[in-house]
Amino acid sequence: MCLLHLFCAGKRPPLKEKATEPTMANMRKMTMGVIVGNRGFFPDHLAKTGREEMLLVLQNAGINVVVLGSEQSKHGAVETYEEAKRCAELFKSKADLIDGVIITLPNFGDERAVADTLRLSRLNVPVLVQATPDTPGKMAITHRRDSFCGKMSACNNLRQFGIPYSLTTLHTMTPDSPEFKKDMEWFAGVCRVVKGLRNLRIGALGARPTAFNTVRYSEKLLESCGISVETLDLSEVLGRISRMKDTDEHVLLKLKSIQSYVTTTDIPHAALIKMAKLGAVVDDWMKSAQVQISAVQCWTSLEENLGVVPCTVMSMMSDSLLSSACEVDVCGVLGMHALQLASETPSALLDWNNNYGNDPNKAVCFHCSNLPKHFFKDVKMDFQEIIAGTVGKENTFGTCVGRVKSGAMSFARFSTDDVQGRIRGYTGSGRFTDDPLETFGGAGVVEIPGLQGLLHYICEKGFEHHVAANFSSVAPIVHEATARYLGWDMYAHTE
Repeated sequence: MCLLHLFCAGKRPPLKEKATEPTMANMRKMTMGVIVGNRGFFPDHLAKTGREEMLLVLQNAGINVVVLGSEQSKHGAVETYEEAKRCAELFKSKADLIDGVIITLPNFGDERAVADTLRLSRLNVPVLVQATPDTPGKMAITHRRDSFCGKMSACNNLRQFGIPYSLTTLHTMTPDSPEFKKDMEWFAGVCRVVKGLRNLRIGALGARPTAFNTVRYSEKLLESCGISVETLDLSEVLGRISRMKDTDEHVLLKLKSIQSYVTTTDIPHAALIKMAKLGAVVDDWMKSAQVQISAVQCWTSLEENLGVVPCTVMSMMSDSLLSSACEVDVCGVLGMHALQLASETPSALLDWNNNYGNDPNKAVCFHCSNLPKHFFKDVKMDFQEIIAGTVGKENTFGTCVGRVKSGAMSFARFSTDDVQGRIRGYTGSGRFTDDPLETFGGAGVVEIPGLQGLLHYICEKGFEHHVAANFSSVAPIVHEATARYLGWDMYAHTE
C-alpha cells in the first residue's frame, strides 16, 4: 500500500550563493517519489529508521510523498529486482502526481535496484540523491552505514543507465539538517521549472515588429522540447474589440481591475475603456487557447489602430504570474516563466540598456514599460514617451512608469540557435540598487559582479538585448533544470 503524506519543498543554493525565494510557507503543492536504498549485508535497521526519518522530515515540510510500504518490501526499501519492479509500478500509477524523486541512502544501498526502479518507472523527472553520514562513535558493523561510498556507486549506475540526477550540497547530510532543508527547497524549485516548461503553451499575439530581428526564434526547436506556440493575429484582436460595447460586463470588470491595479490620474476615460476591451479579449483568448504565458506585438499597430499601448494589460498578467513579454519576444517570456516557476513571484522583461557612470559592475535595466507592479517602489499609468512622437501622445496611454525597487535579482535569457539546432541560454544573479536615476519608463540600476565579462559573453555569443529578471536568488535552480534535465546549452554567470 502506497503512503501519501502531505508535505512541501523549495530550492537549493549553489556553493557560493544562498537562495532566498521562495519560502517553505508558500509551497504546498509538491509530490515526491521516495526510493529508500538498502543492502543486505549492512544493518537493516538503518534502512528502517532512515526511511522513517526521511518521511517525517518531508511530512513536516508539507510535501506529498509516494513510497513503498513495509508490507510491499523489507522495511519499505528497495534492494532486489522484484522490489525495484514493485516500486516502479507504484511510481507509474502515480506518475501524473510525481514532480521529482528523492533517493535516500541510510546505508550503502543497492546501486542496481535504485537505477532499475527509475528505469522501469519511466518517470523522466528530476532526481535528488541523498546519503546519510556515519557517526564516528558508531562505526562497528552493527551501525556502520557506508552511505558515503554507496552514493558514488548509486550515481555511477544512474550515469550508466542514462538517468540525469542532482546532488546535495554536501556529500552526506542527515535528512533533518538545515542543509538538507535548503537542498530540498532548491530541488523542489528545479522540479517546478522542469514540469512547468514541459508541455508549455505560449501565446504569440501579433507579428514581430519589423525592426526587431533580434527576437526571431524557432518554433520547431521549442516544439522539440514540448513547448508549443499558439498565434493570434492582431487583426483578430482588433476585430473582436470592435464588436464590443463600452457597457459590456466583462469590459466594465476589466476597467475596474485596471483602475484598482495602478494610478490612472490624468488618463482619458476613452483610453481606459480601450485598454479594458483589449484586456478582456486577451484574457478570453488565453483561456480558450489554453496558453499560460504570452508575447505581444506592443508597437506600433495597436497604437495606430486602437489608440493605446498594451503595457498595463501585460503588466497585470505578469503580476498575476501569467508572464507577458513585449515585442513578441517568445524566448524572453520563456525566461520570465522559468524564473517565476522557480521563485513563485512575478518576472519582468528588461533591456540591458545603459551603463551607469563609470562603475563596471553596474548598468541600467529599462523598459518603457510593462513591468509588473511587484517590481516598483511606486508606479502610475502614463503615456509611452518613445513612440509618442511617431503616433501621437493621445495614442500611447497605458504604460506603467516608476522606479524599480531595490533587492536581490536573478536573471535569465534563452535563445533558439537555429543554425546549431539547439536551445541555449545564460543565468546569473545580482541586485537592484537604490542608486539615483533620472529617466522615464520603468527603470532600475543593477549591480552584477563580473558584469563586463557577462556583457562580453552576451555580445560574443550573439544573445538578444532583452533579459528576464526576478526579485529572488533562484538562478541556480533555473540553470540546473534547463541544463541537466532539459538538455539546453546553458552558461551560469559567476564572478
